[in-house]
Amino acid sequence: MDTVAHISRALVSVSDKSGIVDFCEVLAEMGVEILSTGGTMRALQEAGVPVTAVDEYTGFPEMMDGRVKTLHPKVHGGLLALRDNEQHMAQAKANDVQMIDMVVVNLYPFEQTIAQEGVTLEEAVEQIDIGGPSMVRSASKNFRHVTIVPGPEHYDRVLAEMREYNGETTLQTRKELALAAFEMTCRYDAAISSYLRKQFTEAEGFPTVIAPKLRKVADLRYGENPHQSAALYQDLGANEPGVAGAVQLHGKELSFNNYLDLTAALESARDFEEPTAIIIKHLNPCGAASADTLALAFEDAYTADPVSAFGSVLGFNRVVDAETADQIFNSDWLEEVVKPRFYEESGLTDLTIIGAFVEAIIAPGYDHDALEILRGKSKMMRIMLLEDFAPAGRVKDLDMRSIPGGMLVQDRDYAAVLPEQWQIVTEATPTDEQIRSMVFADRIAKHVKSNAIVLVQGTHIVGCGAGQMSRVDSSIIAARKAGDRAMGAVLASDAMFPARDGLDAAAATGCSAIIQPGGSRRDDEVIEAANEHGIPMVMTGMRHFWH
Repeated sequence: MDTVAHISRALVSVSDKSGIVDFCEVLAEMGVEILSTGGTMRALQEAGVPVTAVDEYTGFPEMMDGRVKTLHPKVHGGLLALRDNEQHMAQAKANDVQMIDMVVVNLYPFEQTIAQEGVTLEEAVEQIDIGGPSMVRSASKNFRHVTIVPGPEHYDRVLAEMREYNGETTLQTRKELALAAFEMTCRYDAAISSYLRKQFTEAEGFPTVIAPKLRKVADLRYGENPHQSAALYQDLGANEPGVAGAVQLHGKELSFNNYLDLTAALESARDFEEPTAIIIKHLNPCGAASADTLALAFEDAYTADPVSAFGSVLGFNRVVDAETADQIFNSDWLEEVVKPRFYEESGLTDLTIIGAFVEAIIAPGYDHDALEILRGKSKMMRIMLLEDFAPAGRVKDLDMRSIPGGMLVQDRDYAAVLPEQWQIVTEATPTDEQIRSMVFADRIAKHVKSNAIVLVQGTHIVGCGAGQMSRVDSSIIAARKAGDRAMGAVLASDAMFPARDGLDAAAATGCSAIIQPGGSRRDDEVIEAANEHGIPMVMTGMRHFWH
């Protein structure tokens, strides 16, 4: 098998004309005959690049408003013929089929078209490329002999190699370009099928076939652990802004775990309307608070569990101001405000608060002074900007999780039950202040790994029990984290109490009110236990498991 292939004739037909004139000028200087169509041909002619019209080459005119241009045996025969197959070459000669050694094609801008507001189905359909993908596939299939160039990002590489090898390309390059081309057509077809499914079907349910459009953004240093390799891919079909599309303003390269924790911080923070600060550790909020200002919210969130907050990731749902930024690494604030408040309110004086260490921050913006403060405090901390900090549920992207041999797909858990939809199931009725805390507690419990128990004072966490196999154990952990602050707190559970032992454990924390989904066969026993403890309890009817 030849390792190099000489380029004598190239067919050029592009929608994105970036750099195409310069590229073809060099091809022409190397003696390459250029075939072209439509707008590409006109652009080359206007630049003085020698070019032959495809319809002149095939002897068959463009027709049907340009829908039929390159769908011709003289084009595809010249692309698919195996140069080392005597029968192929004899048939080509007998039918006056010339060899085409290079195809330079990028496709009609279908995705850009459907992204425009108000685009009609007819307008979208006209941007479904037929001839382009056909040539791309023919050229890519015959990578042994034909060079496919599927985008402007490949021009420099191809020209450099042709200069080095006297007008030829290497087999390795042709293989890599063919792979890139097939990946391009795969994404293109996935975008079309996804769009048309939305246009043509009204039935509820999930697609029969899902073809994620993922583009590699970066190789990561390692995965969750140093022995695991990892990379970041961006979902080109995503409707919801996420961490993969955030801009890094400062700090070290993001790690695999940073991306996970930043996502947890983002998902939690944008679930709240009021100024909110979230502190994430290993995907769980060890601190969360809403307040009148972002600085007050951060103080409440940090004071919840300053021990666990060491090495955390922060999420804010407002533009970070200088006051908030200054608190993050302010040792005086830590010594004079956080430590005394934590020890006094919790009674946990045996715990040692090491100090502030933040891995990363994500927010919809940073004012100038805040950014200067944060950059000056730490060279390492990653500062992430996601301006389109959409409220949760604005769009309906799917939640997809890989399992060996398959993928689980579900709707994202954006739902929430409003207080007027709750059912008060106990003799005691919650106060307005307790209801306000219940709303916050129920919403933040959704972002805690199951089994989840959250204790809340006002609108900030004071204790969190996450990821336990037993809901009783989660209650015990939440109470231990809260210390004295558990007394009078509102308790939220992400799922039902299956029996009264869980409710008894919850009551033992000292909480003053409980919010939970209900739904156990033993709800009557659980309600009876709440009445015995004199604790008002509401049932939302909506579970929020998170595995």
